[in-house]
Amino acid sequence: MESAKQIIDSYNGRKLRVMEVCGTHTHEIFRLGIRRILPPQIELISGPGCPVCVTPAGYIDEAVMLALEHGAVICTFGDLIRVPGSEMSLAGARSKGAAVKTVYSPLDAVDFARENPDKQVVFLAVGFETTVPAACLAVKKAAAEGLANFSILGANKTMPNAYKALKGSADAFLYPGHVNAITGTAVCEGLVKLGVSGVVAGFTADEILTALAVIIRLSASGEPFFRNCYPRVVRPEGSPAALKLMDAIMEPCDAEWRGLGVIPMSGLKLRPAFAAYDARLKFTLPPVAGRSNPACRCGEVLQGKCKSTDCKLFGTACTPLHPVGACMVSNEGACSAYYQYGDILNG
Repeated sequence: MESAKQIIDSYNGRKLRVMEVCGTHTHEIFRLGIRRILPPQIELISGPGCPVCVTPAGYIDEAVMLALEHGAVICTFGDLIRVPGSEMSLAGARSKGAAVKTVYSPLDAVDFARENPDKQVVFLAVGFETTVPAACLAVKKAAAEGLANFSILGANKTMPNAYKALKGSADAFLYPGHVNAITGTAVCEGLVKLGVSGVVAGFTADEILTALAVIIRLSASGEPFFRNCYPRVVRPEGSPAALKLMDAIMEPCDAEWRGLGVIPMSGLKLRPAFAAYDARLKFTLPPVAGRSNPACRCGEVLQGKCKSTDCKLFGTACTPLHPVGACMVSNEGACSAYYQYGDILNG
C-alpha cells in the first residue's frame, strides 16, 4: 500500500488548489516544511480560519468606544489588542488611559467582574465554534451569580455559511479539526451536495500529509467528496454537550467578516433571555462602519485571492511589530506565518 508521501510525490495530474481554512494548519504546514515537498501541481492557499483576522475593523472601534467613552474594562485575549481599528487599536486606546486587560479564558473576565463590582467589565467574544462554548459558559455563570457588571461584545462566527460563500475558491478544503470536534461532520457531509469538497485534518505532519493524499485520490473522480481524516478526535456527532450549551445561550445572526462582507446567519448573538449581558444593548452602542487601511490586502488573503507576499505592505510597512492588517497580528494569521517562515517559502 502506498504511503501518503508516496501518493503526494507521484502526483502529476491537474492543478489542485487546497485551502487551509484553519490558521493553525497554515502555521503548522509552514513550520513542518510541507510546502517544500509538494509537487508544483498542488497549491496551498490560506482561508478565513483565523478568528482575529476575520474580525472587522468596526468591531475594534466598538471595543475602543466601550473603553474610552464608557469607561468599561475590556477583557480580551492578547492577540486582539494590536489589531488596528479605523483610528486606533486597543493598544492605542490603552495608551490613552483605557483599561484593557489580557485574560486566558472568558471565565477569568467573570472572576474579575465579581472581584470588582464597581467596574463594568466587557469580554471580547471573538472566535469560531471552538471557543464559543467557553463564552457561553461565562455568560451562564455570570447570570447564575447575578453579576450586573459583566457583559460580552460578541463577534463569534460559525463556519458552515462561510464555506458556502467560499465555494469555487479552491478545489478542496482542509477543514479545521478542532472546529469539527465541536460541530461533528454532518455540516461538511452536507456541503458535498452543494459541490463543495474537503477533508477534516489533524495537525501533525502525518495527519496533514494523509489529508492531502486523500484529496489527491478522491479528486481523481471529479466528484465532490468528504472524508474525516481526524477520527481520533472528530466524531460524527461532535460534542453534544457543547452544542447544547451553545444553542441554549446563543442564536444565529448575520455577521460581517473581514474580506468576505456580511454572510447571512454566520454569526452568533445572545438569545433574548441573556440580552442583559450583550454589551451593544447594555451600552446602547450606535452602528459602527469600520474602515481598514485601503492598501492592506488582508481581505484578499482571507479569500485565497492572493498570497501575503503579494501585498506591497508585507514585510515593509506591515510587520509583526508594526502591523497594518489583522493577518499580521494574530498567531494564526497567514501574513504572520509568511513573515515568520519566509526563509522556507516554496515559491
